[in-house]
Amino acid sequence: MKQHQEKRSTFSGKLGFVLSAAGASVGLGNIWRFPYLAAKYGGGIFLLIYILLALTFGYTMIVAETAIGRMTRKSPVGAYHSFGKSGWLSFGGWINAIIPVLIVPYYSVIGGWVMKYLVEYLMGHGDRLAADGYFGEFISDGVSAELCFIVFTFFTAAIIYAGVRNGVERVSRFMMPVLVILSIVISIFSITRPGAWEGVKYFLIPNLSNFSWMTVVAAMGQMFYSLSIAMGILITFGSYMKNDVSIEGATKNVEIFDTGIAIMAGLMIIPAVFAFSGGNPETLQAGPSLMFITIPKVFASMGMGWFVGIVFFFLVLCAALTSSIALTESAVSTFQDELGWGRRKSTVIVAGIMLVLGSLSSLGYGPMECVRILGMQFLDFSDFLTNSVMMPIAAIASCLLVTRVVGIKKVEEEMLLENGTFRRKKIFNYMIQYLCPIFAAIILISSVANAFGWISM
Repeated sequence: MKQHQEKRSTFSGKLGFVLSAAGASVGLGNIWRFPYLAAKYGGGIFLLIYILLALTFGYTMIVAETAIGRMTRKSPVGAYHSFGKSGWLSFGGWINAIIPVLIVPYYSVIGGWVMKYLVEYLMGHGDRLAADGYFGEFISDGVSAELCFIVFTFFTAAIIYAGVRNGVERVSRFMMPVLVILSIVISIFSITRPGAWEGVKYFLIPNLSNFSWMTVVAAMGQMFYSLSIAMGILITFGSYMKNDVSIEGATKNVEIFDTGIAIMAGLMIIPAVFAFSGGNPETLQAGPSLMFITIPKVFASMGMGWFVGIVFFFLVLCAALTSSIALTESAVSTFQDELGWGRRKSTVIVAGIMLVLGSLSSLGYGPMECVRILGMQFLDFSDFLTNSVMMPIAAIASCLLVTRVVGIKKVEEEMLLENGTFRRKKIFNYMIQYLCPIFAAIILISSVANAFGWISM
């Protein structure tokens, strides 16, 4: 293992890991998924529950996966195999490795949509984007949507091709500060709109009367999506982390980045839509169409809306790219480790898989619209399979790996390497043994039940 360790790429230091891991976490899930779930499930009470879960459940899973990665210096399959090569250990490693391969193709399709909207705003076509039916016409046009997807995939693959430090870390170092600054600028602009203050209060002030059990379930599901838990990413990035970097300190910074951007996204979108709709929270519950249908209408109703549109969609594009880079890097790392291929060959093969699977999602709203799985288009089915089924199973596997095989004591030793700290040790021990597996099982059961119409979320 030592020989493998010497050859393996590494981040330059703590900042490289934090910005890359934060880039993985801060993506489309934060920018559009978080605001519409917050609006749907109670505003401020959803935000409060999400923060509490991020500081406990999220913290525990980030620490566990990062520690496993650094301990073994391998991507998910190899990391699991380091502790035994049979049974559920092998399954746990492979499910962590397969998830990014399935997510990044359809994620890149949505990234292509974002790129299209940015180009349209840059060309001064904001009013066209706000017109009724524009989004539906665009995604049903197989050629246009497919071309945007291919361009986005090419950008992602080119960055991965450049390597860990020259590609992943360098892009994250540039994009994350840009993303934070633009988030602050748009948030300030949004909350100063006439009538926006009601939206600010709805989003930031917890109201217990809005609480329901589904608020907790939705917050847990969003946390998985938002923190990049159970995607193999944190195991892979942990394997690139140097021993003198504190896992706990880095985790705290990732938590701050992720939660901060999620709150900023809420302040960017909720007050502006509140002002646009005259205070009707139902307008925010449009789901994925919020970003591509409702938001352009909001911008069209503003003075300087074209400029805000440019800044907003550039911000979203940065977020989409940092996440797609992290997902692709995890997949490429698995190919390198398990098949012994070089980075270039692995990147080309993964890019090929992305193009094939992504095309099924891209064309699923146009020429292949009639092809459905469990009544879902390919993009929606891929999202359901990975986020609602595979990720909770992967999280349970990680909990079992730590508690039944590796041992909490080994994780503690890894945390305390070279003067590291483990201040939330008691929270970690309790969560990893009891609550994390239970929470993941709840997400799995409730999501599958909802997909089959047994319950309504």
